[in-house]
Amino acid sequence: MGISIREVKDHEDLKTFIYLPEKIHEHHPAWLPPLYLDEEKFFSIRKNPAFRHNPHILFLAFENKRPVGRIMGVIPVEYNRMHHSSCARFSYLECYENKEIFDALIHAVEDWAKKQQANELIGPMGFSDKEPQGFLMKGFEGPTMMVTNCSFPFMADWIRQDGYAPFIDLCQYDVPISKEIFERYKNYTQRVEDHLHVHILEFSSTKNVKPYIKPIFDLINRTYQEIYGFSSISDEERDEFAERFLPLLNAQLIKIITDKDNNVVAFVVAMPDFSGGLRKAKGRIFPFGWFHIWRSARKSKRLVLLLGSIEPAMQNKGLDAILATRLFASAIRLGFKTVDSHIIMRDNHKMRAEIERLQGYNMYKEYSIFRKSL
Repeated sequence: MGISIREVKDHEDLKTFIYLPEKIHEHHPAWLPPLYLDEEKFFSIRKNPAFRHNPHILFLAFENKRPVGRIMGVIPVEYNRMHHSSCARFSYLECYENKEIFDALIHAVEDWAKKQQANELIGPMGFSDKEPQGFLMKGFEGPTMMVTNCSFPFMADWIRQDGYAPFIDLCQYDVPISKEIFERYKNYTQRVEDHLHVHILEFSSTKNVKPYIKPIFDLINRTYQEIYGFSSISDEERDEFAERFLPLLNAQLIKIITDKDNNVVAFVVAMPDFSGGLRKAKGRIFPFGWFHIWRSARKSKRLVLLLGSIEPAMQNKGLDAILATRLFASAIRLGFKTVDSHIIMRDNHKMRAEIERLQGYNMYKEYSIFRKSL
């Protein structure tokens, strides 16, 4: 009967959309399930303001009434307004290894994007750079971290065959955490702290972090504008993001720097890698998944960088070294052995240079975001 495409319009279709990847990746050893409780919140129009602020569409592909693929299309309104562009994006693309399915999904979003007056389609990329982005190009056997794509090799091949070209390249590093690194920068960072008259805030409870959430996101909005795909985060989106991730964080892995007037000028946030527990829980919190995730986070020796930023006027003055030194000191005390950089744009030479100064680093994954004129 061939492949048919259907727009997601009811709760049952949405449930199929969310849980279909675990069937597609059933025999894929590197795949990491999402945290489904979070996934259900993310795809809720009521709970996720991004759905209310941006035109979007969800499609499912069927073969003989069996779901075999999914894709989301998005018009990033704020990004297009800020950059005077008319792009659309595709994301959350999953399908079995069948090019007919892949093409049907891509063409469905292309047709939708044209009706939205878009002149190009970019992806994989969702509402923002805080979601999985890019097709995996290298490092297919490496560990998969949360909020990263674990795509099959055929996807990058097939998107090229459909007329798309690589647009943005991304990379991901693994770096050993050692006392030598901490000792090397300790005296230098102390001099920077004294010279700049800054204060380093460290925490034992995420409750004490809450007063700094707004200034942190204000700083992100000022400093992330040059990152491709970034759109300014609204107060509503900020609150939703904080609600999703703050309960997962260890307060000891949050470092904030304020100036003499108590303004936030820099911060870094990291979290334990609990992917092993998430995999064992199959992405489900209940009935016992929470225990596997909690235990994995407690035993984890791998740290994952989530967010960080420095006020532009304070960059290149050593605040990055202060953040790294304080974070590594806490990480060593907590027993962590390595840190994952999360995804970095390949042309972010400043951040890559900071990582590549550290001995033993390994760029273990590479991704590409693709683009096609419509």
